[in-house]
Amino acid sequence: MKETSKKIKQMISGLGVLWILFLLMIALSFLTEQFMTVNNMLNVSRQVVVTAVLGIGVTFVIITGGIDLSVGSVLAVTAIISAMIVNQTGSAALAFAAAIASGMLIGAAQGFIITRFHVAPFAITLGGMSIFRGVSLLLTNGIPISNMPSQYRWPGAGTIYIGTIAIPVPVIILIFLAVIVAVLLNKTRIGRYIFAIGSNENTARLSGIHVNKYKIITYMISGLCCAIAGILLTGRINSASPSAGDGYEMDAIAAAVIGGTSMAGGEGTISGTIIGALIIQVIQNGLNLMQINAFWQNVAVGAIIIVAIVADGIRIQMMKRKNN
Repeated sequence: MKETSKKIKQMISGLGVLWILFLLMIALSFLTEQFMTVNNMLNVSRQVVVTAVLGIGVTFVIITGGIDLSVGSVLAVTAIISAMIVNQTGSAALAFAAAIASGMLIGAAQGFIITRFHVAPFAITLGGMSIFRGVSLLLTNGIPISNMPSQYRWPGAGTIYIGTIAIPVPVIILIFLAVIVAVLLNKTRIGRYIFAIGSNENTARLSGIHVNKYKIITYMISGLCCAIAGILLTGRINSASPSAGDGYEMDAIAAAVIGGTSMAGGEGTISGTIIGALIIQVIQNGLNLMQINAFWQNVAVGAIIIVAIVADGIRIQMMKRKNN
């Protein structure tokens, strides 16, 4: 009964965020004529994919009460690994597999260190952010890898036509990924254990849940999402750069938090994270169309993060008072 009530509250919260997105889009359609054009909507849909995919991975980690600040750097290093392999072998499939394997291995390594040595996820993933950015620079000598084969670029830059409607391939991949991980999070034992750990880690451990194991799994999922995001970004811009993903960790965390994932752990939805990513992208796109200084985009996203976290903190305090 409690679980059902919790899911209903999360769904209502997600609908609230959806209304914010709709109101934001309506406001921007009045402020700039170009916003609601087909080309601009396609542009927004393509650009939101990377943030949304990273946000999905971060959502799993935050639900357990953790954090992953290394996602932008892991995106870069996995993209570079896959780009190097495809240029050397000509096999896109091998390159994709290498990216995914390396992303999950990095996630497993960080998760193992966090759980084995009982250290703060913030510290380990902050260190990882620096390490993997450095590895990216070392692998490339600071020079982007460009001119990928067409089969490698297709997931990030391709288009599928349904009648006269052009649907970007990365958007289809995002939808497919979102459905799979939403089922994993809401309909499987793994998902139930992840929520249980975030709600009360000690209680979860006493209930027989292998807490360390499932925490490591969440970091592996985050690493997997980093690799997928890296493949899609590299395909879209036809370049694997050591600076790719720089600053994306904040957008990914913001997408999750705006979408209703609690920084205290125990709450979060995949749909909410995707809506959060859309809100960020719509704001950035709207500011660009209105020719407002790009530096204000960082201010806007930072302000949204603060508001979302403060609102979450107030909600948690109110719940504690109600329970007491």
